[in-house]
Amino acid sequence: MKIKYFLYVCGAAVTLASCRQEKLAEEIPETAPIIRIGEEISTDAVLVKFSAPLSDTRLRDVEAAGGVKLRKIFPSTPGKEALEREFGLDRWYEAVLDEGDDVHAKAMEIARIGHVEVVEYDAIPTKSSDGRAYAAPTATKAEGVVFNDPYLNYQWHYKNYGNPAYSKTSVAGADINVLDVWAGLSCGDPDIVVAVVDEGVKWSHPDLQDNMWVNTKEIPDNGIDDDGNGYVDDVYGFNFVTAKQAEKDAPWTDGAISWDKGQYDSRGQWQGDSGHGTHCAGTIAAVNNNGKGVAGVAGGSGKKDGCRIMSCQIFSGTSGAHVAGTARAIKYAADMGASIISCSFGYTSSFSSDDDYIRRVGTAEIDAVHYFEASKNNSVLNGGIAIFAAGNDNHNFAHYPGGFYDIISVSAFGPDGLPTYYTNYGPGCNIAAPGGEAYHIVNRWESMVLSTLPSELSQLGFDGKMEKGLDYGYMQGTSMACPHVSGVVALGLSYAKKLGKTYDRDEFKRMILASVNDIDQRISTTSSKSYAYAQKDLVLAPYYHQMGTGAIDSWRLMMHIEGIPTLTAQTGKSQWIDLTSAFGTASVSLTYLKVEVPDATVSSLGLQKIEPTNAGKYPAVVDANGYAYVQFGRLYVQPSKLGSGKIKITAVGGGSHVGGGSNPPGGMEISQEISLIARDVPGGNGTGGWL
Repeated sequence: MKIKYFLYVCGAAVTLASCRQEKLAEEIPETAPIIRIGEEISTDAVLVKFSAPLSDTRLRDVEAAGGVKLRKIFPSTPGKEALEREFGLDRWYEAVLDEGDDVHAKAMEIARIGHVEVVEYDAIPTKSSDGRAYAAPTATKAEGVVFNDPYLNYQWHYKNYGNPAYSKTSVAGADINVLDVWAGLSCGDPDIVVAVVDEGVKWSHPDLQDNMWVNTKEIPDNGIDDDGNGYVDDVYGFNFVTAKQAEKDAPWTDGAISWDKGQYDSRGQWQGDSGHGTHCAGTIAAVNNNGKGVAGVAGGSGKKDGCRIMSCQIFSGTSGAHVAGTARAIKYAADMGASIISCSFGYTSSFSSDDDYIRRVGTAEIDAVHYFEASKNNSVLNGGIAIFAAGNDNHNFAHYPGGFYDIISVSAFGPDGLPTYYTNYGPGCNIAAPGGEAYHIVNRWESMVLSTLPSELSQLGFDGKMEKGLDYGYMQGTSMACPHVSGVVALGLSYAKKLGKTYDRDEFKRMILASVNDIDQRISTTSSKSYAYAQKDLVLAPYYHQMGTGAIDSWRLMMHIEGIPTLTAQTGKSQWIDLTSAFGTASVSLTYLKVEVPDATVSSLGLQKIEPTNAGKYPAVVDANGYAYVQFGRLYVQPSKLGSGKIKITAVGGGSHVGGGSNPPGGMEISQEISLIARDVPGGNGTGGWL
């Protein structure tokens, strides 16, 4: 059962949680706080965190005192006991209520029991998309791109050329800049597993099945927990909504992954699965270069080398897994080898605005996320990375859990490179990514995000009729922005593994947040934006400096991994670019020997040949083919199109010539490779520059 529960609200958003705490402080002892997360809470159970694990005797005493039945939330995993204790997972229990119990009175009663640290209402999360699917256009042959996936031309969110077919206000460069990464750096790696904590992923989808994670230790459909992990028949993941436990500490059963559950209401409207999890999974790792459908950010090159998708299902039909099931799903992802969890869900509660309160008392999901991030499941990091959607309520803060201070939360922009009308922004929003946005084109939806969908579900076609049997379609939301970042992170881990590099998890998270392009430049100079079809314009001033560090750029992350400084140029313009970040403040006085521009860089950026102007004792050093030159410690280029590439510059450190010959003594030859990104707007080298 579930009921609607609205939080006590007072004042501005940033004070909501503290006001709520003052009200609770009059009701219960401070030593055992009750936390309420979300608007919908279960009347079947509350969650309890004790100061220590319960012995059998103590468990029976607590059950008698509280009038409840207790069961552990988290199955223990052999070899992980120390980590489970570190993050308190062994101290979390579900207190199952009797039918007719008043959930609030019962929570108060349990909170007064000795050694109870936290009582948490078992809330129901919501998906961070509009929940509707729209049919894809007629597929075309992919041209001028890396892969042959026929819908890739419609995936503006990977490479946006400013095509008005997507939006009349489409802006070139409003994307994740991934094509050049695919072309020469990274396409993914099967050892990098991304757990999609969402609706069930259609593991048999023709564009996903080759990139699905498979639990090879589990025999399908035999009703046995073959690998002893506490879950029966978990081959592609597990359904934490329908899962059941016959008795305490027994393996969980009935966890078959589904993606087409629901029913039609009295108005004939479908209520249930929307394809949300399958859509997110396709953005992360749909199989690339297979001549089918769409491309995935980390979907490989068509040689079975894509990152893998694990399905951790927390929505099924009209039901959700609640906090307890969601927390179990996150722990499962950690225990079964995921490096990233992609979480396009959250709770609309303003409770997330008080980090200190959550940090002090803990919640089941936050403890599970921290356990996940401390679990080492790849050769690159000493832990995992959690990515959450910021939420779609146009609130000026990110929703819990993503809004917690040490979790990456993703807000959304559209094909115009501006915040979407639905995205949350402000505190807790760390980075932005393409989420798609309806209303840019009347009665069309190419301005939304195109990805995989279950063919069993109906979609709205361009003729206004509902259709089935379609494997692809459009959705929008911070739900769609979140898997873009998850995919880019998966690409980054794949590339770091390829280069044999290792990082501290928090260091890599900082690299992610620094791998961005500026999103504020146009916000600061534009007071509002209008749509081809909308009731009113969107005022942009509130979003200025409120969309996190900027818009995720996959090329920049790869350059951070390589340790190469990234500079930004403007397309269609001849320009000087300062080399201080590459050679230090003395760059202006160095003697330069050589500039080398690879053919791939010339092609990607559309570099134009340029004639240098020599100036006395500071002659220009020119690329062999005339595509760039260095003079006065600056690089001179003229890119004609969006792109990314590398340029190698050689100079002398400590003299006017290379030493080793006759007097006077010379200096040392030094070379520095730089990365150059061409955008349609001028780009600074502050945020998003080189760390």
